[in-house]
Amino acid sequence: QVQLVESGGGLVQPGGSLRLSCAASGIIFGIGTMNWYRQAPGKQRELVATLTITGNTNYVDSVKGRFTISRDNAKKSVYLQMNSLKSEDTAVYYCNAALGTMDYWGQGTQVTVSS
Repeated sequence: QVQLVESGGGLVQPGGSLRLSCAASGIIFGIGTMNWYRQAPGKQRELVATLTITGNTNYVDSVKGRFTISRDNAKKSVYLQMNSLKSEDTAVYYCNAALGTMDYWGQGTQVTVSS
C-alpha cells in the first residue's frame, strides 16, 4: 500500500521559513516525478513545485526564488524548503507522486503565514 505522509506545516510570520517533508512508503522511490501542490480556501489546487527523476525542477512563478524542492532517495523523502513566506502562501500543501499512470497523494499539511 502506497502512503505519502507530509509534515512540517504550521504557523509562521511573514518573511519566515518552513520546511515541509513528505515520507513515502510502499513504492520504489525515485522512479517517478514528485510534486508539491497547494490549495488555499476557495481556490483550486495549484501545482507549486516539481522534481523529475532526472533532477530537473520547476516552480510556479509566484514561488520562484523562494521555494526549493529536493529529494533524498535513501530516506524515500521529498522536501519543500519555503523561505520569505508571504500571507498568500497560506494553504494546505500536498505531496504528490506521479508514477507512470498512477497518481498518489498525501493527506496534506496546513501552512499559515500570518502576523
